[in-house]
Amino acid sequence: TMAHSKALLVLENFIGGKFVPCSSYINSYNPSTGDVYCRVPDSGKEEVEAAVKAAKDAFPIWSSKSPLERSQILNKLADLIERDLEVFAQAESKDQGKTITFARTVDIPRAVYNFRFFASSILHHTTECTEMATMGCVHYTSRAPVGVAGLISPWNLPLYLLTWKIAPAIACGNTVVAKPSEMTSVTAWMMCKLLEKAGVPHGVVNVVFGTGAKAGEALVCHPDVPLISFTGSTLTAQRITEKSAPHCKRLSLELGGKNPAIVFDDADLTQCIPTTLRSSFANQGEICLCTSRIFVQRGIYSEFLKRFVAEAKKWKVGNPSDPTVDVGALISKEHLEKVRSYVKKAQAEGARVLCGEGVDSLALPTGNQKGYFMLPTVIAEVKDESCCMQEEIFGPVTCVVAFDTEEEVIERANGVKYGLAATVWSSSVGRVHRVAQRLQSGLVWTNCWLVRDLNLPFGGMKASGIGREGAKDSYEFFTEVKTITIKH
Repeated sequence: TMAHSKALLVLENFIGGKFVPCSSYINSYNPSTGDVYCRVPDSGKEEVEAAVKAAKDAFPIWSSKSPLERSQILNKLADLIERDLEVFAQAESKDQGKTITFARTVDIPRAVYNFRFFASSILHHTTECTEMATMGCVHYTSRAPVGVAGLISPWNLPLYLLTWKIAPAIACGNTVVAKPSEMTSVTAWMMCKLLEKAGVPHGVVNVVFGTGAKAGEALVCHPDVPLISFTGSTLTAQRITEKSAPHCKRLSLELGGKNPAIVFDDADLTQCIPTTLRSSFANQGEICLCTSRIFVQRGIYSEFLKRFVAEAKKWKVGNPSDPTVDVGALISKEHLEKVRSYVKKAQAEGARVLCGEGVDSLALPTGNQKGYFMLPTVIAEVKDESCCMQEEIFGPVTCVVAFDTEEEVIERANGVKYGLAATVWSSSVGRVHRVAQRLQSGLVWTNCWLVRDLNLPFGGMKASGIGREGAKDSYEFFTEVKTITIKH
């Protein structure tokens, strides 16, 4: 009916400082109800072409601004998002399915901080200089922005991960064409409304909405986009690598993980259990840093399992806008089916599902019966070679297995294609250092999880990606370095 379609939110691309309607649209669903609630532009070559042109035109003026001028604009943008924090949090929760609590305390505050952080760090970089007295020469380096940056962000932490790319890119003086996930585009569109007020010149930030296959591909293949920063699946990253190879593009790829948590028998379980529940089920398990393989030393295995399952059962699943809810809706119907299929495979292989999917019943409020919900699910006695232990599930599912020795658990933890994050639980200082050194992982947390200092490198090894992000690393990625030699 017309009345129904009028109520739908319709997004528009943001190109050269203006909102531009698109010739075709795709549906975006509210994961907690299963209803279409938003129409997202289905952009392709033409739209990307227009956005790249706007970004190229804006580059000379933006790149010639001083770091301080850019810093002040980034801080202003942070202030404006913070002023609207509650509106952004509600929009993120509705669009993505995450709990309002998570959006309020994690997603939106971090998006604000991303701008503040790079607004600050851009003021503190120095370049290098060496002297060759015998030759009468001085060498020094100079760094300049690269040009138009192509930024492609995922659906799990929509504004959080989009701003983690936009902030360093524009702080360094680049202009950008960003493509958020077509499933979670609303907060990016809301941010575009604040750009002018923050003093971001037209064309510095352009946002083109649409699918990876159409809009993403057009961006990656565009000859005038010299660098691509992507967060998402390893499969998509392979395609990006192939498509960008003929243009010799610079790539930063932050991909999936199959992150181990290793719990030694001297771990403090009063800290370990609540934190490992969070590291398994926070944001419905839809965080690339979530732990989905928990290795517990045999001496405490049964006690750990008993306490872990008892606590997992207390996590409340339901309407994301209810502040008492711990687990919201998964992103889509297809994704929910995929996550469920892993639990079925585990059962077929003889593993034991101790709580959650297919074991406990899920009672949902009236309006949420058609939403994409799933209980936190704990699986035990899974073989290391099972797809549940090898592939990224990206849902509220975790596998708990026993181990005997330190040597053995390191080998098993490293026995997957990924290497993004790992957590180690032990009260022995020597052991945590030893194990952390040997884990093939870009990040290792010991006796904690997801404690981040944005100064330090963030990223993975092996199939978890290429490159690092952080104060120094993002600056190096988003600038071109030149060595200049002067003979006097």
